[in-house]
Amino acid sequence: MGFNCGIVGLPNVGKSTLFNALTQTASAQAANYPFCTIEPNVGRVAVPDRRLDALTRIGKSQKTVPTSLEFVDIAGLVRGASKGEGLGNQFLANIREVDAIVHVLRCFEDGDITHVEGSIDPLRDAETVETELMLADLDSLEKRAQGLVKRARGGDKEAIAQMALIDPIKAALEAGRPARTAVPKGEEAAAARLQLMTTKPVLYVANVEEGSAATGNSQSERVFAKAKAEGAQAVVVSAAIEAEISQMPDADRAEFLDSLGLEDSGLDRIIRAGYALLGLITYFTVGPKEARAWTILKGMKAPQAAGVIHGDFERGFIAAETIGFDDYVALNGEQGAKEAGKMRVEGKEYVVKDGDVMLFRFNV
Repeated sequence: MGFNCGIVGLPNVGKSTLFNALTQTASAQAANYPFCTIEPNVGRVAVPDRRLDALTRIGKSQKTVPTSLEFVDIAGLVRGASKGEGLGNQFLANIREVDAIVHVLRCFEDGDITHVEGSIDPLRDAETVETELMLADLDSLEKRAQGLVKRARGGDKEAIAQMALIDPIKAALEAGRPARTAVPKGEEAAAARLQLMTTKPVLYVANVEEGSAATGNSQSERVFAKAKAEGAQAVVVSAAIEAEISQMPDADRAEFLDSLGLEDSGLDRIIRAGYALLGLITYFTVGPKEARAWTILKGMKAPQAAGVIHGDFERGFIAAETIGFDDYVALNGEQGAKEAGKMRVEGKEYVVKDGDVMLFRFNV
């Protein structure tokens, strides 16, 4: 089960610097964490999770395998992209395929790096990008509606249902509001099939100067206020610092971050926020060969979670031996949990919880 985030933004906001730092950091960690560059602009990176280290130690596992997220560095967008300006068509085609949007906004002054709009204003930049996405979504819905209207007038039930979904979304876009604000309740899955860009969840990344990496600045405060008003998420990052960290040996990173007043890297925060943005949770499997994290959607039941490992696990699902992470650690592993009555046998209706340590029984 793959999940990906598209990194978007205007030119010269630090978008590609962040992506390069992200993938270079992951590449440097390749001895411990699986990493691959699928294409020049696609990288898969480990989701930081300290729980996995504890499970590896207690389970005496030979290998540690974290779960991962894919990041796509999407071509820079300019005003008029919805009409094909710049690399607009390529941008819009790529962004339709991602699960969530990581929107990098420039919140730093630098006379050596020009801004396409001539000044620093992250909210204006965000509006520029979102307007282009809304215009492209509106165009897409208008084309789709052309074929549906005639069928709906003729009493076609499927066309009538489609129009009931499309009409409020179209009205929102015409009023300058993203599609996500008008998706009828309970119709989220149907709306996702429309492949509209402004239904995707958004994480704003406020790219600040080095001195503001720990606390942010007045511009990043504006970005956080915007995110809060929209129900979106935001993080502060200094792309310049992340680029520097990506070149450092692991042993030096913690000390460097501490000297800047940072507990972890901005890239770690982006990865975790992206994971949360997509509504994902982690469960674990632990054995002598490996301790491994698995990504699933929140609310997924045990058979579907098992299917993430292999389709046969889902098809032949019998039960799942389950231990909560805290119990597994406190009782020093599977045997201790079993003796204390903390190992549960869960059936097909069990909703997997974040941190569950699971062993699936199946028969195909």
